Amino acid sequence: MKKWICLLLAMPLLASAAEIRIGFQKGSGLLSMMKTQGLALPGHQLTWIEFPAGPQMLEALNAGSIDFGSTGAPPPVFAQAGGVDLLYVGAEPAPVNSEAIFVPKESALRTVAELKGKRVAFQKGSGSHFLLASALQKAGLKISDITPVYLSPSDARAAFVSGGIDAWVVWDPYFASAQKAYQVRVLADYTGLPLANGFYLASGKFVKESPRLVSALLEQVRQAGKWAGAHPKEVSALLTRQTGVPADIVATWMSRSRFGATPVTPEIVANQQRVADLFYQQKLIPKPVNIASRVWTWQPK
Repeated sequence: MKKWICLLLAMPLLASAAEIRIGFQKGSGLLSMMKTQGLALPGHQLTWIEFPAGPQMLEALNAGSIDFGSTGAPPPVFAQAGGVDLLYVGAEPAPVNSEAIFVPKESALRTVAELKGKRVAFQKGSGSHFLLASALQKAGLKISDITPVYLSPSDARAAFVSGGIDAWVVWDPYFASAQKAYQVRVLADYTGLPLANGFYLASGKFVKESPRLVSALLEQVRQAGKWAGAHPKEVSALLTRQTGVPADIVATWMSRSRFGATPVTPEIVANQQRVADLFYQQKLIPKPVNIASRVWTWQPK
C-alpha cells in the first residue's frame, strides 16, 4: 500500500491550499482504506467525515458539508429526485454476491415470491433497496407488496436476531457476518438481476471550481483499486485492524468485493438509468430523473 501512496503524492495538484471534505463509510470501499493509510495531498487539508450509509452521506453533500464521496447506486437517484446538486464523476465495478436478501435458517420462506406481505428490513435508499426492488420485480411483486422496515444495518441486525422481521437485505460485511453467526438462507443476490455500480460523487460546485483536483482524487482511487486487487491478503489484514471484524468474515467479504474507479461510461449510465426508472415505476421517487444529465466525464491519464 505504501508504494501507491508514494506514487500518488507525486502527482501534480493545485498549488493553492484548500480543504477537501471527503465522505466515507467505515470499513467500506477504497476511500475508507485510503484514509486509514494516512493519504495526504500536498497543499490541501483533507477532512474525513464518516457516515453509516450512502443516503446520509448525500444529505451532507446537499448541505455543503462534504465535497466528495462514494455510495452504491440508489442513493444518488434519490438525491437527484430531491434536487441535490451532485455529479457522477467515477464508477466502481458492479458487485454480484456481496449483498443479499436472506432469512433465518429455520424460516419457512424459500423464494422471493414468498416475501409477499412479510416484514423485510433494509436501509432506505441504499443498494439493498435496489436489490430488493429488482428481485421483487422478477418475482412479479413490488415494494408495496411487502411490509418494508427501514432500518440501519445495526438496528436491522437486532430485529433479525429478535425475530422482529422476516427477512433482511444488507451488504458486506454485515451480510458475511450474518452468514457466519446465523447460517442464514439466501433468497437472492444480484445473480440474474440487473447489476448496479457503485459511484464516486461530488458536488457540482466542487467540480466546477476544482476539476483537476477531482481528476487527481479519482486517479488515486484507481491506483488504490489496482493495488487492492493485487494484494487481497494485505487488504484483508488492513480491514480486520480497521473494523474489528473477525479475519474470517473479512476474508469472505473481500472475496466478493471488486475495487477500482473508472469513468462513467454510456453502459454504466444505462445501468444507472435502469435503477432510476425502476424506482420511479414503483413510485419510490416522486419524479423521473435523467442520469446522463448529471455525469461529469473523467479522462484518466
